[in-house]
Amino acid sequence: MNDLAQVIEEYLEAHTTPMDEVLESLYRETYLHQMNPRMVAGPVQGKFLQLLCSMLQPNRVLEIGAFTGFSAICLARGLSPHGRLTTIEANEEYETVIRKYLAKANLADRVELVIGDAKSVIPSLTGTFDLVYLDADKANYPTYYDLLIDKIRPGGWLLADNVLWDGKVLNDRAKERDTQAIRAFNEIVQRDPRMDNVILPLRDGMMLARRLSSS
Repeated sequence: MNDLAQVIEEYLEAHTTPMDEVLESLYRETYLHQMNPRMVAGPVQGKFLQLLCSMLQPNRVLEIGAFTGFSAICLARGLSPHGRLTTIEANEEYETVIRKYLAKANLADRVELVIGDAKSVIPSLTGTFDLVYLDADKANYPTYYDLLIDKIRPGGWLLADNVLWDGKVLNDRAKERDTQAIRAFNEIVQRDPRMDNVILPLRDGMMLARRLSSS
């Protein structure tokens, strides 16, 4: 991150409603005990997720990639009064911390945590979702899209993180698998007539897309 980006991030955090005690504790624990702690959503992105859900008031939300559970808490706090979140995490090592903080946030009864490979779990899920949040392994973003598109109800929303990938998506000659996959994902969504979409320059880029039809 360059100096200007760092200053802007600090400014954004200073002008965003601060994390409560639960999220602050989880954020700190993630940075102290986990590898690649930057994968955690953080205060600005977390508040965006919470506010977006609060506006949409979804009944069913699906998250692909929970990490330590920060984003799950933020999403669940914006659910409709009887809404539920299903979150899928491939790494079983995160289960204990996820469950601990869901309990601390009084959300354990509103969040279903599934430990497993999302590519196998997604086809087994019944019904459709009002909002799907994708923040898992980047190399499989196009695959996830194929699996998820029919899980999003008409009028429902898809939110995908890291779609700018530190600006690497600008390089059309990139050889890195993750970069190629994210570039492909962005193009797939852009060309899909069923979707109305925009990329937001929030943190590492956020794709927000609305499903227009069931065709």
